[in-house]
Amino acid sequence: MTTFHQLTATNLQGEPVSMADYAGKLVLVVNTASHCGFTPQYAGLEALYKKYAAQGLVILGFPCNQFGKQEPGGTDDIAQTCQINYGVSFPIFEKVAVNGRAAHPVFRYLKNALPGVFGRRIKWNFTKFLVGRDGKPIQRFAPITTPEKMESTIVAALER
Repeated sequence: MTTFHQLTATNLQGEPVSMADYAGKLVLVVNTASHCGFTPQYAGLEALYKKYAAQGLVILGFPCNQFGKQEPGGTDDIAQTCQINYGVSFPIFEKVAVNGRAAHPVFRYLKNALPGVFGRRIKWNFTKFLVGRDGKPIQRFAPITTPEKMESTIVAALER
């Protein structure tokens, strides 16, 4: 059976990244979109990243256009929204599908490990998955869960 640390993804610069690079880190995987009502969560995610990166938190953003076509742009548009509009410094990956046959392996793995209220599908942008330092998925958060509301869970996981 595949584990989180055996997976790979392509970053926004077009380079392959092994999730093994994050072994020993607490990882928050988020499917994002630039034109969504939840897009301002980028600011809260960046604040969490800055506050806890030195303790081992890494946030991985995966843009997705499957929900209301809210991530229509290409790589440059995504980078501008993330970096210029929200000051995002955590890793952002190429646009992916999170549902269906073309779902990225990272999301297939996480949805299987942590099914949500509606089963093994993601229902909207900014669904979040917390993965432990050992690569084991810990918790799934709904899109409406703000980064600030996840902070106590993140702190507890960092202290393990």
